[in-house]
Amino acid sequence: MAKIKFTKGELKRQRDALKQFRRYLPTLQLKKQQLQLEILQQNTILQDAKQTLIKKRQAILLWAGLLAEPESEIKLFLKVEKVITHKKNIAGVDIPVFESLNFSEQDYDLFLAPLWLDAGILALREVIVLDKKIQLLQEGVDILRQELRVTTQRVNLFEKVKIPAAEENIRLIKIYIGDQMANAVGRSKIAKRKIEEMAEIEALV
Repeated sequence: MAKIKFTKGELKRQRDALKQFRRYLPTLQLKKQQLQLEILQQNTILQDAKQTLIKKRQAILLWAGLLAEPESEIKLFLKVEKVITHKKNIAGVDIPVFESLNFSEQDYDLFLAPLWLDAGILALREVIVLDKKIQLLQEGVDILRQELRVTTQRVNLFEKVKIPAAEENIRLIKIYIGDQMANAVGRSKIAKRKIEEMAEIEALV
């Protein structure tokens, strides 16, 4: 614990600090609750997206052998040109939110291309979109968790360190000032009594 001055000025400083800590703590506690709630919600969305991805991949496995056909050249249609996202602010923290993917568009001969190509392109693009969405969801959850750790540390600092320390400092300073005032009164009484005694002696002389 840092040394404190046992003065009225220090008492005021400690009281002001305590008032500030108590005013700031509810804001931190609210932020902590908001982050916890958002992490739960984002985790639910993330798990749903992962389950959907598993189902789509399982469906693709049923016809994945067709991808070996040389005529398909399906990779040409799966090239991502742009990832479109925006930021969402949660309790003062920005997390990325997926919007869409822009794929490179390629022309192909409808008469030469396999009959399944359109459906195959759509299915594989859906998987790529889900992969990117999951990646950004996980990134957002990681950001929120890190902010929650920091916020929780600050809440604990105020609840368990700053506020108790300020309260204890105020108690000690008040005791010290009270003792000093009592001692001053005592010294004043002794001085008064000595003056009275001296006056009595002088009166006798």
